[in-house]
Amino acid sequence: MKRRNAWLGVILLALLMGAGGRALWLWLDRPIERVSIRGEWEYVSADYLRTQLAPLVVDATWLSADLGELRDRALKVGWLNEVRITREWPNALVFELIEQQPVARWNDDFLLNPEGEPFAFAPLNPPSGLPDLAGPGGSSEEVLTYYHRLKRHFEQLSLELTQLRLEPRGAWRLQLNEGAWVMLGRRQHEVRLARLSASWQRELNSLSEQIRYIDLRYPNGVAVAWHGESEFAVQDE
Repeated sequence: MKRRNAWLGVILLALLMGAGGRALWLWLDRPIERVSIRGEWEYVSADYLRTQLAPLVVDATWLSADLGELRDRALKVGWLNEVRITREWPNALVFELIEQQPVARWNDDFLLNPEGEPFAFAPLNPPSGLPDLAGPGGSSEEVLTYYHRLKRHFEQLSLELTQLRLEPRGAWRLQLNEGAWVMLGRRQHEVRLARLSASWQRELNSLSEQIRYIDLRYPNGVAVAWHGESEFAVQDE
């Protein structure tokens, strides 16, 4: 009898502890009433971030909220590169946010970060002064890498590379100083760029404002189309 009573006591204690634990959980697991946003931002505002993040915590509760899932959803918000989320007593979540650093425009509707990863900039406006890059889907890292190589090349000629395009069939074209276009093509890029540099330093520099586009896809020489003219002027080497 005594042993039986002891077991009953243990069972009752366990039930009481379970009920107490359940009551404590319910008491702690309150609806989230406050979301704090921390970080340093150059391109986005705290108001924009609150507007984007607020829907993620609707109907969420403090203890039951899956912070890993919330982070994954928050990373889909435009302009966010990294997100860390912690709970703050008694009913708040803290979002520590690191924004994307845009280095180029991409296919009109996106920006690129330094790793060449596209991200949407809407509903915000893109920063001004970024180079304009474009290419087939999945080519953003390749295009950005080649942009940096070409940028150094043209800086030696005191030229700014403002646009770079990779065509679906693999040909490259680019724009200099927001003016003349250069048809680089698919092959022999180094040879063709060297030919352009020589022609530019020899005479094209003084005629730059009259140039509509330059075609480097000729085996010898540089073909130039001038504003107001439909014919090429071919410069033989």
